[in-house]
Amino acid sequence: MMRHNRETLTEDFMKKIMKTMAAVIALTLLVGSVGCTSTAKTVFQKETTAAAATTTAATTAAATTAAPADATTAPADTGTGTKDPTKLVMGTNAAFPPFEYLEGSAVVGVDADLMAAIAKELGLTLEISDMEFDSLPTALSNGQIDVIAAGFTVKPDREETMDFSAPYYTAAQTIIVLKDSKIATVDDLKDKIIGVQSGTTGQFSAEELTSTDNIKGFASGMLAVEALKNKQVDAVIIDNNPAKAYGDQNLDTITMIEGQFADEEYALAVAKGNTVLLTKINDALAKLKADGSFDAIISKYVK
Repeated sequence: MMRHNRETLTEDFMKKIMKTMAAVIALTLLVGSVGCTSTAKTVFQKETTAAAATTTAATTAAATTAAPADATTAPADTGTGTKDPTKLVMGTNAAFPPFEYLEGSAVVGVDADLMAAIAKELGLTLEISDMEFDSLPTALSNGQIDVIAAGFTVKPDREETMDFSAPYYTAAQTIIVLKDSKIATVDDLKDKIIGVQSGTTGQFSAEELTSTDNIKGFASGMLAVEALKNKQVDAVIIDNNPAKAYGDQNLDTITMIEGQFADEEYALAVAKGNTVLLTKINDALAKLKADGSFDAIISKYVK
């Protein structure tokens, strides 16, 4: 009997312990579940916050990326057609009398006076940029200058990359030779060494007569004439008015052969598509011709 009672008591005690342990385990699981939920909420909140921050950063970055687009927007048209709305930049080669040449450090001549008159009509200040003749087209296309005024002949290949004003002067190429030369016509130039100013219609005319091996280019017509006098070339081809000027300076050594080439037209050149400036130049040129100002300029320099 005593043993039976003890066994009963022992079983009851074990049952209580098991119930207590079950209660502790259940409580532990409940607390863990609450903790997991809290952690999950925290993680979700962190992820949501991070996503929002990322979205904000992306929006800010997009705005920052878009900003330069406004900075590179082309400036509003000033109405002058010139790079600087206060001035007109003329490109020339001041070694082409009487159209452009130097008197001291000043560029003077037909084109200089003509462009000064046109700039005045346009209400602009004239600035003259003197450079190598064959550099003029590049200077025009890259915006270094607004207009070429350099005894510049209208040619189809040039019209592909620039626009020309109405012609303002008719010229022709002339052959310059030494006084004792046997060259008398353009036909005598075959296989001769011909001096030209690089990039001019004198060069293009020479290329139609002989191979490029027989053509020597110079930075100016004056240098080509000096080469002729030193017998480095047999003849020089250049526009008639500069030819006369060089002839007057060297009456004892050189002579001219005229009437061998077709006439050509001088005009002012602006960048391709610059209709604003072209229209203004043509209007000013027409006014100067109508009121006699143009003829006065020509008479001043072309004798």
